Formats: sequence, C-alpha cells, structure tokens
Amino acid sequence: MKNNKKIFVTKTFLPPLKKYQHYLKKIWKNNQLTNQGPLLKEFEIKLKKYLNVPYLHFVANGTLALQIALKALNIEEGEVITTPFSYVATISSILWERCQPVFVDIRPDSFCLDPEKIEEKITKKTKAIMPVHVFGLPCAVEKIEKIAQKYHLKVIYDAAHAFGVFYKGKSLLNYGDISVGSFHATKIFHTIEGGCLITKNKKISDAIDLIKRFGHYGDIHYRLGINAKASEFQAAMGLCNLDYIDENIEKRKKVFDFYNQFLDSKFQRPPIPKNIRYNYNYYPILFESESKLLKAIKSLNKKNIYPRRYFYPSLNTLPYLKNAQKCPIAEDISKRILCLPLSENLEIEVLERIIKIINQYV
Repeated sequence: MKNNKKIFVTKTFLPPLKKYQHYLKKIWKNNQLTNQGPLLKEFEIKLKKYLNVPYLHFVANGTLALQIALKALNIEEGEVITTPFSYVATISSILWERCQPVFVDIRPDSFCLDPEKIEEKITKKTKAIMPVHVFGLPCAVEKIEKIAQKYHLKVIYDAAHAFGVFYKGKSLLNYGDISVGSFHATKIFHTIEGGCLITKNKKISDAIDLIKRFGHYGDIHYRLGINAKASEFQAAMGLCNLDYIDENIEKRKKVFDFYNQFLDSKFQRPPIPKNIRYNYNYYPILFESESKLLKAIKSLNKKNIYPRRYFYPSLNTLPYLKNAQKCPIAEDISKRILCLPLSENLEIEVLERIIKIINQYV
C-alpha cells in the first residue's frame, strides 16, 4: 500500500452501489423524495425492530434531534445539567433552545458525566439532565434515573456514539425520557446525514412527530414546529447499512483488539464494561502530556495519518459562554486524549505504522 494514501480517524462505510440503486429505483417509481415517504416509514419500522424500542423518529440530523427533544419535553429557558466532554452540538442545542448548560465534571475512567457530582449542581432552575454516552460507553443510567426521579427532572441522553451498544441485554438507546442518535456519515451507522429520537412514552412520541414537521397536520396547526424531516435518499442509505451493521461491528472489534494487543499498555484507555455489547466505534488513548500528544499528531500527519482530538477543547472553556465553570478532570483529559483511526477494513500495515509511531511517545 502506498504511504500517500490519507488515513483519517473514521472512514465512511458505503454499501454495494447496486444495493443503493435498488432503493433509488423505488424513489423514482414512487416519485416522493421527502415528507415521510414509504422508504422512511420502512426504515423506521426496521430500526425499531433492530433496537427493540417502542417509539422511534428518524430526522434530518442529530443536532435537530437534540433541539426537538428539549421542545418535546417543554424544557425552555431553564438550566440543563450536562457534560463538558462531548462534541459542541450537545451544548449548542441547549443554547439554541434558550436554556443554560450547567456543567458537571466527568469520571476519569469512562469519561462520562459523574453522577456523584450532579446533585450539588441542581437548583430551582434545573429542568433536565443531558448526559452523553461518550464513545458508546454507558453512563451510570440507574443512578442518573434515581436522581432525576428524586428532583422531578427530565433525562435526555445524547447517544450519538451508542448505536449498536446493548446494555444488560437491551439497546442503550432505550434509556431516559428521550435518547437521541446521530447517523452522520462519520458514525458507525449512518444515513449520510440523519438522526433519531427514541422514547418509551406515547405522549412524548406524538409531540416529537408534530414538532419535526412544522407543528401541523394538514391545514390544522397545533404548536410551534420545525422542519426536521429526513429524505428518502437518507432512508435508502439507512436501509442498506442496517444489513451490515452487525458484520461491521465484528470487523471493527478485530481492529480494536489489534490496538489493544500491540499498543503500549502504559497508554490509558477507558475499560469496556462486561455487561455491554460494544460497538467499537472509536479508539481513544490518553497521553502523559499534551506536548507528547501534539508531537505524536505531528509524526502521524507526516505519514498521512490523521487522528482526531475527541473531545477538545473541554466545552466549559468555550469563549462564548457567559458563566465560566471549572471542570478540572474534563479539562485535563481533553488536552491529552486522542482517537486513533478505526474502520471496518483498516489494513494491518496501516495499524502497524500507527502503533509504531504512537509507542514512541509513551
């Protein structure tokens, strides 16, 4: 393999072209490109079956899904407890809905929101908790649920990394008042662009269904809504990729295990709990210092290898936030964490090259 081939932290999985064309022919035949078309309905049914969830809504993207979740639960202009260790969409959705993010620091092992630090941040203005299943690793869902019930708070899980993860025998997306998934092209399961909302409550599901399509059915307008409808082309890609998700997870596990075997054990990595079926979507490691991390990135880039600083910076440090909040663990980890390239068919030669470079910076 030539060294001038660029290797990125993720590589979008594409199904066989003929398989996608099969669905494209249906789109041309139906002559319906959007507005809850037949492929979208078929996709939602198959997704619900795969995840074994009662109510699921496929929407245009994951960020809109987070915003709709807040609207559907009537979370307006209050405080939302969340994590500083996530992609910016987690807090931008909160801010966009005119709410105030309140940051709780993370656990140093799982990188997920620390449930032991939640209660001290709850005030009369607190309306909800929005934890993130970071890298698909489960949050402390039972503890968070108890806290939410105690203080009558809603729970919205940002489960963008959790597709294909099963916790205690059921999909991790089954937890919370609403769980939000992302099907962006960089994700382990994608629909080019896209996302979903999952809930166990029919009333909440009905609210989501109304909000995502401008707030009206026919000519009768019921509430404020937005256009979050996904297209038939996105649904077609989802229908294709759903057939490969289990196979791809198995392939990714082999790459993950190769890293585990040959990367120096001194690099800290989050442990995978025994009671989950994992999806192996990212491979994060912690460096001893930010300076070593930056040197490693520079060395990898010289070989056309492009890892990603997921997640950097710690979101509580963003310059446009009004109230500075200290989260020392997240701030420290965000400076030292690096996600290495991981995809279904990453070649052994590339893996060996990455590992050889990384191991120099123990």
